[in-house]
Amino acid sequence: MTTATTETPDFTRDELMEVNAARALAGARTCFVGIGLPSTAANLARATVNPDLVLIYESGTIGSKPTRLPLSIGDGELAETADAVVPVPEMFNYWLQGGRIDVGFLGAAQVDRYANINTTVVGRGPDKPEGRLPGAGGAPEIASNCGKVLMVLRHSIRNFVPKLDFVTTLGHGAGPGDRKKLGMPGAGPVAVITDLGVLRPDPATAELVLTELHPGVSVEQVRAATGWELRVSDGLGATEPPTPRELAALRALKNAGKSCGKDA
Repeated sequence: MTTATTETPDFTRDELMEVNAARALAGARTCFVGIGLPSTAANLARATVNPDLVLIYESGTIGSKPTRLPLSIGDGELAETADAVVPVPEMFNYWLQGGRIDVGFLGAAQVDRYANINTTVVGRGPDKPEGRLPGAGGAPEIASNCGKVLMVLRHSIRNFVPKLDFVTTLGHGAGPGDRKKLGMPGAGPVAVITDLGVLRPDPATAELVLTELHPGVSVEQVRAATGWELRVSDGLGATEPPTPRELAALRALKNAGKSCGKDA
């Protein structure tokens, strides 16, 4: 059992998650970036562990180098700082489906034990209408065609569910072999990074397993925040806390966005 530290860290759990998500992009060449937490992590990676990382957004921007966190895929900062802007059909048909992108980075409203994603609708209980979410966007194609997929989201019983309310994006389906059966060329999700730790699919079963804990987090906390009986790796590791340089870069990105909003 890993017990929580009694010291108060100088970083938040969100910052711990975002830094570790950025570290996961070390060594990648190209990344198809989702807006939100994935975009924060990808831009932080460019500022720290991988300055040569080519960021690609669904709107057709290739090699974007935003000075602040973009508000959406249509944020003008993405096009203004890009190496190239291509039509969306070309982005999907040539770049994505052509297998030219190493990593897809996605978020989720719900994820199940096989890293399948829901971003479409969630049940709100008896006699209540469904809660509508942003929808699929390019996530199904990203998860299918990128060399591998990383996911980042906050860890709670609400997000990590035993059964999705709607399957928007296939991760590993119902287990090993499903992706191959459906003709999906990419490896699918290889890591889910949360504010509590890191989960990775078991090579034999494709079920997500807790492989790393963040500082100050216990196995019991992660299991309590997961909607299924979460397995724990025999070689459970621990992530390193953010360095001062990583925290400074992350906070600078976020503060740049706040400053832009005030000036607008």
